[in-house]
Amino acid sequence: MTFIPYSRQNIQQSDIDAVIRVLQSEYLTQGPAIARFEQAFGRRHGVKHALAVSNATAGLHIACVALGLGPGGLLWTSPVSFVASSNCALYCGADIDFVDIDPATRNMSIPALEAKLVQAEQEGRLPDVVVPVDFSGLPADLKQIRALADRYGFKILQDASHAAGASYLGAPVGSAWSDITIFSFHAVKIVTTAEGGMVTTQDDALAAKLQLLRSHGITRDAALLQKKDQGGWYYEQQCLGWNYRITDIQAALGHSQLERMEDMQVQRIARANRYDLQLAELPVIKPARLADRLSSWHLYAIEIDEQRTKVNRRQVFDALRAAQIGANVHYIPIHTQPYYASLGFRPEHFPKAMHYYERALSLPLFPAMTDEEQDRVASVLKQIFSN
Repeated sequence: MTFIPYSRQNIQQSDIDAVIRVLQSEYLTQGPAIARFEQAFGRRHGVKHALAVSNATAGLHIACVALGLGPGGLLWTSPVSFVASSNCALYCGADIDFVDIDPATRNMSIPALEAKLVQAEQEGRLPDVVVPVDFSGLPADLKQIRALADRYGFKILQDASHAAGASYLGAPVGSAWSDITIFSFHAVKIVTTAEGGMVTTQDDALAAKLQLLRSHGITRDAALLQKKDQGGWYYEQQCLGWNYRITDIQAALGHSQLERMEDMQVQRIARANRYDLQLAELPVIKPARLADRLSSWHLYAIEIDEQRTKVNRRQVFDALRAAQIGANVHYIPIHTQPYYASLGFRPEHFPKAMHYYERALSLPLFPAMTDEEQDRVASVLKQIFSN
């Protein structure tokens, strides 16, 4: 019996050929393939500036720096995400807090955010940056968050690591509402560069800061140099940056993948639609579908409905794994991790996140998944609940 992973990269001959062309070229890094990838991604997502980075975590880090987050600052994000969504604040010496989720979308709850902002204003401790997470590829409620940002004065750093190709209010994710948006190209994501990420913004000044920060704070741009006419070899480090560059090899793979993104998303949507039908009679809560946004379907995350079955999540997970089906759980709430517990967070601080986590399970979903594989997942689930 073959193992069905929860996700799998989709690599075709065109991707391999694109990488080989770079390997045979003059540039393996800091060459033209990166700019081509950035420009194509920016066009596809309707955004003026797109800057490729070594991974999405690096993107979150330099985005926080570019937005002015530092010691004494404060960032809020969702507890249902990967730890990078909050670690980026700690890298800057800032403080971190969380906003509980909406049980239907699993994204940041707008009522919870608004209530927390009212209290924070009374206490004189408003956030500097809020990081809404597009969980599983479903865009967060960015229009409402933008209205709150304008009222309370915080910056929006959108974590769209799951959401390349998704759309919100008829526009591509990353094109509006947020100050900076981050995308991930990890191997299991919608588009992959093996490891890698993209930082997008419509703001020229932020783009200039991000450009410096991803490469040691160094520039060779003659228009930016403080000392003029020093010679063609001359460069300046103008701030403290990091080596967060992507390679041309990765960029070539990403550009090739981007050309097939729509086709891969159609396949993901078809799999999600099929799961909805296959699981209709089972005691599970399926992912939300909203009329004003289109998910990228990075994940198909269900919840075991405790009102309709006595079978718990651990039993379902173990049975699926025993049947060689790579179910997974996204995510262990960040605030429950031992490191965050040492900062004073407790599970009960965000009860809706905990309620989701205790029942959550991600089923396999990827573009190359076959009907037979998906039927096998559904069949095993039916057996688990019938027994």
